[in-house]
Amino acid sequence: MNQTERLKGIEHFVVTADAGSFTAAADQLHLTSSAVSKSVARLESRLGIRLFERTTRRLSLTDAGAAFYTTCQRVLRELKEAESVLASHHHEPTGRLRLDAPATFGRLHVWPAVLAFAKQYPHLRPQVSFTDRFSDLHDDNIDIAVRIGGPEQWPESIGHHYLGKERLVFCASPHYIATHGTPSTLADLLTHDAVLYGKADGSTSPWLLAHSTGNVERRFREGRIVVANGEAQVEAVKAGLGIAQLATWLIKDELARGELVTLLPELATDGLALHLLWPIGRQLQPKVHALLCMFMNELSVA
Repeated sequence: MNQTERLKGIEHFVVTADAGSFTAAADQLHLTSSAVSKSVARLESRLGIRLFERTTRRLSLTDAGAAFYTTCQRVLRELKEAESVLASHHHEPTGRLRLDAPATFGRLHVWPAVLAFAKQYPHLRPQVSFTDRFSDLHDDNIDIAVRIGGPEQWPESIGHHYLGKERLVFCASPHYIATHGTPSTLADLLTHDAVLYGKADGSTSPWLLAHSTGNVERRFREGRIVVANGEAQVEAVKAGLGIAQLATWLIKDELARGELVTLLPELATDGLALHLLWPIGRQLQPKVHALLCMFMNELSVA
């Protein structure tokens, strides 16, 4: 079967599912009800499966039809977007732009860039979510995602750009150091109170300990306090509740102001990688291309 044959009947099927009847779909498509019904029937015959349950009063999707509808709806949407790209490639970025980013990194680093971008292009309508959950770019119709961590190999349907790795350092407040002393060795460090990052499942993120051999050890600790938010973790360290291992992108300003100090710099190590992700093809849209270029130039995990 050639690719043209595969597309036959799909639009008629989707419009019928949305409209709820062949008659209503025919009105929208400017065809006869019989023509739409026969087109859908030919599609069902080609697929070898029933897409609709038909009664005298209404149509309803079968389970297989509902699954096929979701895929067809996405295909038609992407075709429409591709046509829009070709028609408006010379225009400035406009329209809705869906962006997803990690909660803390997104608020501190992504959001300021988005605000500047939105001011530059007044006809753009950014829709931004901040979450540490890895959303599905296709299912959630996301144009660009910023990810810290993730697989080493991304699916072929996803474009990606590597932005670098976090740099993790141990730090504490001057007040904590004045009260509890400065650890001078790894063994000494492990006797101090720890401020840990907590996960949704109740576990905590381990400390990553760099050894002179080049190996990195994952060491789990009991926490003096555990919190599932990076900014709250920083506040706890500033309040003198213990030592934390934090990314430099998170505490850059606190270090510059002297509110936090680094400890045992020889134990600093790389953390997770930062990537930009987008559904393949979306980068051709002016709005996506322009924001990707800005992010590639300005986003940093240093």
